[in-house]
Amino acid sequence: MIQRIQSLYLLAVAALMGITLFAPIAKFTVGDTDFVLTAFSLAGGGESQSTIWMGIILAVAAVLPLVTIFLFKNRQLQIRLCAAEFVLLLGAVAYIAIYYWLTVANVFDGVEIGHRQLGWAAPMPLVSLLFAYLAVRAIFKDEMLVRSLDRIR
Repeated sequence: MIQRIQSLYLLAVAALMGITLFAPIAKFTVGDTDFVLTAFSLAGGGESQSTIWMGIILAVAAVLPLVTIFLFKNRQLQIRLCAAEFVLLLGAVAYIAIYYWLTVANVFDGVEIGHRQLGWAAPMPLVSLLFAYLAVRAIFKDEMLVRSLDRIR
């Protein structure tokens, strides 16, 4: 049911998280070498470190809203899946923050980072949180409407 507003919100969440999967999240400059943080790796200068857990969370956060859209007959399950989406999005934000701020200690062994910059995909999980919240509100309103109509019968 794409004509429902919560479906559009959930589609926006899926699209934003899909973009986050493939866009650069952050860029670092160490000496004269540039490193790029993406969903599945931190790579640059011939070196690469896996960020597979962040990638898995982002991939699940991109697929879950699409699954939720097609469960329109079970609004209670939709609300629960949106709550799971909240947790995934908060986890994605936490992973991005951890990799952005703790990269010096974990990857570069204390080497000074000359330049650190967030990519344009970094704030997308936060925007997705807003859309997921709006979707839950709309689903809950639908559920209240159906329950009120059941009382009238």
